[in-house]
Amino acid sequence: MADGSGMPDIGELLCFSVYSAGHAFNRAYKPLLDGLGLTYPQYLVMVALWSRDGQTVGDLGETLFLQSSTLTPLLKRLEGLGHVTRERDPADERQVRVRLTRAGTALRTKARDIPACMLERTGLSVRKLNRLLTDISRLRESLLKADG
Repeated sequence: MADGSGMPDIGELLCFSVYSAGHAFNRAYKPLLDGLGLTYPQYLVMVALWSRDGQTVGDLGETLFLQSSTLTPLLKRLEGLGHVTRERDPADERQVRVRLTRAGTALRTKARDIPACMLERTGLSVRKLNRLLTDISRLRESLLKADG
């Protein structure tokens, strides 16, 4: 607490550390993703689909913690790039399913080294990375629970 006012310095705020780390991740991913023609949010959508193709927009939103108003433009751009298709679910017309195209599936091969590159950039061991992932997930869940 720098000035005795009771307000911490910006660097002492956990929220600022997480916020600024997010920006650092975006900058670190950018050169890797430029070669794929993807933005960081588009990459996250693709990773979710590579993990489980054919998700509904709602499922993707829950997985990525994104509202449909944010996710839909991302999906439209990915569709325009030829990586995904969006189709109404014949079993439930209210649902839109997102599926990888051949090009979207093939992009996974081009992206396969990105996680290892990013791990190296963090300077963390796999053990420390896994612990940090667990801690951050717990933090997120606690905040979501507190939010109601």
